[in-house]
This record gives sequence, C-alpha cells and structure tokens, in this order.
Amino acid sequence: MNIIFMGTPEFALPTLHKLYNSNHNIQLIVTQPDRPKGRGRESTPPPVKQFALEKKIPLLQPKSCKNLEVIKTLEELNSDVFVVVAFGQILDNNLLALPHHFCINLHSSLLPKYRGAAPINWAIINGENETGVTTMKMDAGLDTGDILLSRKVQISDEDDAQSLHDTLAHKGSSLILETLSQLHSGSLKKIRQNSSLSSYAPKLKKEDGLIQWNQPAFKIHNLVRGLTPWPGAFSFCDSKRFKICKTEIKDCDSIDLPGLVLRISGNGIEVGTQNKRIIITELQPEGKKRMHVKSFLAGHSLSIGSTFTE
Repeated sequence: MNIIFMGTPEFALPTLHKLYNSNHNIQLIVTQPDRPKGRGRESTPPPVKQFALEKKIPLLQPKSCKNLEVIKTLEELNSDVFVVVAFGQILDNNLLALPHHFCINLHSSLLPKYRGAAPINWAIINGENETGVTTMKMDAGLDTGDILLSRKVQISDEDDAQSLHDTLAHKGSSLILETLSQLHSGSLKKIRQNSSLSSYAPKLKKEDGLIQWNQPAFKIHNLVRGLTPWPGAFSFCDSKRFKICKTEIKDCDSIDLPGLVLRISGNGIEVGTQNKRIIITELQPEGKKRMHVKSFLAGHSLSIGSTFTE
C-alpha cells in the first residue's frame, strides 16, 4: 500500500524502519519542525527527519497540519493509509478523510486506558503490572477511535519509563505491520472503545516530579521509575536540588520520619517514608551528571540526620 507516515520522536523510529523494509511504499514522511534543544538551544532536527534525509524519502515539516496547502499536498498523493506514531499534532477531520482507507495511530497503552500524551509514564507511576500497545482507526477525539489490534506487555519491577518506552516502540512496530497486513487482506476488524473504562494520561510537567516523602515507599519508587529519564523525580536537601534517578524499597519495622536520611553506604542512601524505606542508588546533583551513589559520596558530603524535603 501507499503510505504517508507521520511521526516525530525516537518512539516512531522502529515502526518507520519496518515500514521502510516492508513491501509498502512510503510516499512521504511528515514530522514536526526542528526545535531548540540542549543548553545551547541549538535548532535540532527530530529523529524521524534524520531518517527521512538518510533514506532520501520526501519530507514535510509543517507548523500546522491545518494549513490548506499542507492538506492539498497530502491529498494529491492519493494515499491508501496514513500511519501516525507519536506525531505531536492533532489531525482534524479534513486530514482524517484523505486516505483511501483511514488513518492508523499507534498508541502506547491498552486503550481505552491511558488516553493522552504520557501513557508510558502514568502506567508506571500508578503501579500497573501490565500495559501494551494499541492500533486504532483515528477519529477527531483524543485517542477515542475504534481499536484495531492490541498487544499486552508486562511491566517488570526493573522497568523505568525509558526501558518500557523501548519495549513498546518495538512491540508497536510489529503491531503496525500486522494491522496493515490485515487491512490489505480485508480481515481487519474494528472494535468500538468502551469510554466508561477509559482513563487519562496527561502531559507531564517538571513539577510533577517533586517527591512527597510522607507517602508510602512504593509510591515514591514508582514515581521515580515513571519519571526517569524525563522530567525526573526530585527533592531538596540542605537547600540543594537533587534528581532521584534510581531507587529500591527496603522493609523496615520501625516508624521513620519521612525524608530523614537514616543510613549511608556505598550501596545507597536510606530515607524514611510513610512506611518502609527508600534506598537511593543513583542520583543527579543540580548541574551535574547522573551518578551512582558511591561516586556521589566520593565528592559530596551528606550526613545521617539530614532531611530530604519538598
């Protein structure tokens, strides 16, 4: 089939690779404009653009897909299907009506759960044991279209948002190819979403990472996992800001003061919570790189009795 691919970040790359190496024809890649990035705020092309340039695939970077010239360009290609993976712009009905079949979106949750911008992060933050990927027929709503196919993925205790992102990106790439195969053969079925079972995964903000030490240890641990690598869970100690990058949970019979540093060793910094303890094993001081606690202790002073605060 003739395909227009719409996507922007790294999550879209495994699907793009598989489409490129398949029997389908990528007519055009649509991605977001270059954005300032890093401390120098230099204009940086998104990963999908870099792929398009490398493979010499026609490329479009519209500021808005509602632009009439953009719609006309896409319409003239007379595509069979649009494949949309983490594109970053909402498609209105004018665009959704263009392909011969319809627009297929890959979403990184088991819809209707975790509709929205950050399903990977919120699944971990909320302590889910499983998530998955879903392909859906796009409509004008926010992840409300008919479900096409879905695949479950277990969330391990070791997963953070980055590792789960990578797993789902690769699982999703295979699901897109399977969806296209069934669409081409005429065997693809559509299932209406049950909105009464839906939940929302809003876009993350930096302030979402502030650790509340008076919560149970498992909630803090899940927050750290769900916000790694971005935007990062953080706390303050002696007026200094620390990003908490990796933690463990330790059972404890005593009742500890939340945020209090109770033990320090090369294996971790033990901190009190509402119940049990958090062991910080990796952290990032402000203005520094992420490091193991052993490296941190070699160059920084931290005492038993210090307190992590909000």
